[in-house]
Amino acid sequence: MNTFGNMFRLTSFGESHGVAVGGVIDGCPSGFELDFPEIQRELNRRKPGQSRITTPRKEDDEVQFLSGIYEGKTTGTPIGFVVWNKNQHSSDYENMKQVYRPSHADYAYQMKYGIRDPRGGGRSSARETISRCVAGAVAKQILAKKGIEIKAYTSQVGTIRLEGSYEDYDLDEIESNPVRCPDSQKAREMEELITRVKEAGDTIGGVITGVIKGVPAGLGEPVFGKLHAALGSAMLSINAAKGFEYGDGFDAAIYRGSERNDCFFNDNGKINVRTNHSGGIQGGISNGQDIYFRVAFKSVATLLMEQETVDMDGNDTILKAKGRHDPCVLPRAVPIVEAMAAMTILDYWLLNQK
Repeated sequence: MNTFGNMFRLTSFGESHGVAVGGVIDGCPSGFELDFPEIQRELNRRKPGQSRITTPRKEDDEVQFLSGIYEGKTTGTPIGFVVWNKNQHSSDYENMKQVYRPSHADYAYQMKYGIRDPRGGGRSSARETISRCVAGAVAKQILAKKGIEIKAYTSQVGTIRLEGSYEDYDLDEIESNPVRCPDSQKAREMEELITRVKEAGDTIGGVITGVIKGVPAGLGEPVFGKLHAALGSAMLSINAAKGFEYGDGFDAAIYRGSERNDCFFNDNGKINVRTNHSGGIQGGISNGQDIYFRVAFKSVATLLMEQETVDMDGNDTILKAKGRHDPCVLPRAVPIVEAMAAMTILDYWLLNQK
């Protein structure tokens, strides 16, 4: 299961400390002129070493396209691409070869495959998401031509959270701070919290909010393949993602229908709704309203402090990890959330053209 999508498909490959990571995009419409600097900009948003609150690992993360493009335009054939790994410190993981990191994928991978790559987590490393950002950047450009815009932002770190909805903020401010939060005061508080956590050798989680504007009504399948299920599957495939909700989400459980139904009205000859508690999706199909959702991310499993664990023979031991790790995944996960949303929406837009 290294392939994502139905019509617009991404197959990714590579490990954190391997020679490279990359992918193959299949099903991309032909004749589309790509903005390569924009694709690189999207990669730059997720790459390490951006600020004091991210891992200090330094990688250029420059994408090299291998196929499927002629004179800057997509040809409709598979688009192959690669990003070379250049800054691995594999020796940092020497003391982890024979032990299982708590809450990491080490043990599960060993049980499934009988072998694992301990260097940076191998295939379970968040470095795999590079391929998603490349494919997502391509999808975002195609969707933009159709008037569909996708943005995500950090809405919570630990207990520090934005109280308003996405409509209460200027989403153009997302990139104005290293946390990628549209509220400057909350962003400072979040950054300070992440810094304190990092200095303690610990990690912390939070929530990313995603917003998709301009989606036409009618995308999604009626039973299996519901649009919100596809978005949830996409988001929960991201490393460290632990929860997904759209619209009112879990809050919908506490209200009566009379309080939360999105009532229709005639808006100058056009059918509209007075509220959007449904989050732009009803019956698994988009209704033309903004789609908004939230993704919860756990704290990073690898801590720079002592933890109890066991070795591969089941003996109790103590592990203190080394290396360069993010104290919080949220800032670098924002472009990944956008990428997965873009691939999902383009995939379902193409399905709707059949």
